[in-house]
Amino acid sequence: MASNPPAAPLLFDGALLQRRQDRARRLEAATFLLERVAEDMAERLAAVVRDFKTAADFGTPGDQLCKVLGGRLGRLSRIDLPIAESEPLAVQAESLDLALSALAFQFVNDLPGVLAQIRRALRPDGLLLAAMMGGDTLTELRQSFAAAEAELEGGVSPRVAPFADLRDIGALLQRAGLALTVTDVDRIVVRYDSAFALMHDLRRMGATNILVERRRIPTRRATMLRMAQFYGERFADPDGRIRATFDVIWLSGWAPHESQQKPLRPGSGKMGLEQAVKKARG
Repeated sequence: MASNPPAAPLLFDGALLQRRQDRARRLEAATFLLERVAEDMAERLAAVVRDFKTAADFGTPGDQLCKVLGGRLGRLSRIDLPIAESEPLAVQAESLDLALSALAFQFVNDLPGVLAQIRRALRPDGLLLAAMMGGDTLTELRQSFAAAEAELEGGVSPRVAPFADLRDIGALLQRAGLALTVTDVDRIVVRYDSAFALMHDLRRMGATNILVERRRIPTRRATMLRMAQFYGERFADPDGRIRATFDVIWLSGWAPHESQQKPLRPGSGKMGLEQAVKKARG
């Protein structure tokens, strides 16, 4: 009797994420990263020479994608990502030509499962195009908090979510059964007057700490001040403003279809390397 696959580790508090995003909207959300990603997504789609009759947005916070892509796609359905990991996505198999997502996948506990469900929702030759935070995002803030806590509190607590790297995401796309997969990174460096200005923007993005293992007591004022001091000492430009890194990982893949280009089987080439070189030299 086959055993059930192990459950995905529960890293993020989905209900808290929803509350934080609701709070961000009340605070007049900071949307500059979403706006940039939406514009970039429009450019990437413009390079795809085909029509998408049915498209859905998976979990993007806000309405930036609808605003930017409405003219190209007509109707863009919205499908929420599940808070409870056992909940299936509300989408039927082979019902979509295009699946999009902007800055939402980084908060998914079971990303392999979500990608597999999206793959099943795509019709043959349907496209998944998404962007998520990853790589070295907020590395400066992570390092500054770690240094301050190690100095003043004798240990480090989880404050910034772990981010996937490019190779991890590429492997997950292939594991989900997608073909012709592509991943790349767009590094965005934003400058702020202080670490506190950065943290204010993170609240307005709904992107503050939602880790299940987060510390449940307020951070000491001395620790916050020391963190800001470390940040300024290590990551400031000559004019005194600090840098914050946001790595946007772009991922795309197609539901397999017989019309797609297939890689050659090993040993199936008709000409060896030596013959090819001689032919090229004439």
